[in-house]
Amino acid sequence: MKVKKFQAVTMPEVMKKVKSELGPEAVVLNTKTVKPRGLFKRFKKELIEVIAAVDSSASIQKRVQPSKSSKALSSNESAASSNEAIMNELKQLRLTIESTSNHSPGSGEFAAWYEHLIAQELEPALAASIVQSIDQKQWTDNSGQNDGRERLLTEEITKRLNSHPFGHKHLGKTIVHLVGPTGVGKTTTAAKLAAEAVLNQKLNVAFITTDTYRIAAIDQLKTYAKILDVPLEVAYNFEDYEQAIEKYKDFDLLLVDTAGRNYLQSSYVEELNQLLNFNDASETFLVLSLTSKYMDMKDIYEKFRPIPINKVIFTKEDETSTYGSAINLLVHHKIGVAYLTNGQNVPDDIEEASPDMMARKVTEGYGYA
Repeated sequence: MKVKKFQAVTMPEVMKKVKSELGPEAVVLNTKTVKPRGLFKRFKKELIEVIAAVDSSASIQKRVQPSKSSKALSSNESAASSNEAIMNELKQLRLTIESTSNHSPGSGEFAAWYEHLIAQELEPALAASIVQSIDQKQWTDNSGQNDGRERLLTEEITKRLNSHPFGHKHLGKTIVHLVGPTGVGKTTTAAKLAAEAVLNQKLNVAFITTDTYRIAAIDQLKTYAKILDVPLEVAYNFEDYEQAIEKYKDFDLLLVDTAGRNYLQSSYVEELNQLLNFNDASETFLVLSLTSKYMDMKDIYEKFRPIPINKVIFTKEDETSTYGSAINLLVHHKIGVAYLTNGQNVPDDIEEASPDMMARKVTEGYGYA
């Protein structure tokens, strides 16, 4: 079963969209009026929102007729595959109905809170759970005020993150590996961490890079190393990596910058396991961009799971205003954040993360929208 949300100014227009995309077999699950929000809301029209569904297996059967060659697939296998697909669709449908019904996000004020979290791209089930938790609590006298609304949401999101490790304290672990897909800013992040350690903490720092694939990657890190007056070693294989670790074993911090490759290729993560030593003396941070969709973040995290990931570093905060994808990842995968970066300036554009800080990224200014 395929479920999708549609919006238009009038009901005929929205139903035209439903039939155009899902076909005449589509079933309407929920309808509501969406009021405009934001600075120019008085100049915008209300929208009709419809959530509709269609049995995708039925539509597929209509379009595709079984051929004689398909007889090789046993009826039991077909039935099992079909049942599994139906169960998955029913689970998704249940979550959608729960999160859009009046009983899940509440009504009035609570519905507005829920819509804010959805606009921040939190998953519907998680957004509904947060609002329900607030609805069940005893309201204080000022909770209906602007600052009260923001505070309640912030506290509820923070509570879901408090059990995860946040920030970065070396705690005797002198080796920090930065891993992640291409283009997320691992090298610049390594330079920011090194600058913070050298300039503010007065630590002895060394760079190790395994990024021998990207053009000028080594030159970029050499420039940072020269500015900060810290050594740099290039590791082409595991032996080079081990020799560099041994050479700088007495340093306070060794920052290992790895190559960004296509994370969809499982061989990339296997290469990292063969090239680096993930032991008790090291920490590994998965670097992700805040501009990524949640599904992409989740796929990247799952691909890197063979590596012991300790925390996440989120980059490109200056390029987005939505943080729901990050919250989804942290809550569902029970992982914390070491740092957020918000620009290219070294060493300025980086801040140590905390649960409250991540929650405030979602809720800041909500009560005044």
